[in-house]
Amino acid sequence: MKDIFKQDELTIPEGVTVNIKSRQVTVEGPRGTLTKNLRHLNIELRLEGSKIRFVVHHGVRKHVACIRTVRSLVNNMITGVTKGFQYKLRYVYAHFPINVIINKEGNAVEIRNFLGQKVVFHVKMREGVSCEASKGQKDELTITGNDLEAVSQSAADIQQSCLVKNKDIRKFLDGIYVSERNVLESE
Repeated sequence: MKDIFKQDELTIPEGVTVNIKSRQVTVEGPRGTLTKNLRHLNIELRLEGSKIRFVVHHGVRKHVACIRTVRSLVNNMITGVTKGFQYKLRYVYAHFPINVIINKEGNAVEIRNFLGQKVVFHVKMREGVSCEASKGQKDELTITGNDLEAVSQSAADIQQSCLVKNKDIRKFLDGIYVSERNVLESE
């Protein structure tokens, strides 16, 4: 059954400007600018004062579900340019200590001595994402950035590079795992 008209709205906070042109959303804030292309979705985006309105006409169930998805994407962009996102990863090892080296720019990670292997894993961060070792906690990595997708994908790339192969994963729990996901507060 089709819904004739469904809508949702999102309030834009102070200090943030949103531009929408043919379903290309650009959000500017104190921490920077984020752009997302939503042309693949058949949804109407309207800017009305300090609110964004998401509208679907004659939509079936899956089509109407896109309203909330697009609203969440734009809301995450607004949160990113005002506060930013942070992921914390912990090194877990039983015998061979994992050695993680971060380059000077903080945009790439080198993982050595994983399960005693001689192989060196190189992981590059996504654009706009920085990585650093935690100062207060031993064996912890902090990834920060404005774009939630880029930050979470960088954390996933690090976690996926340390997979245990040809061994029982219930016994060999070594790896680098996401321990915390936070929204950075504006400093």
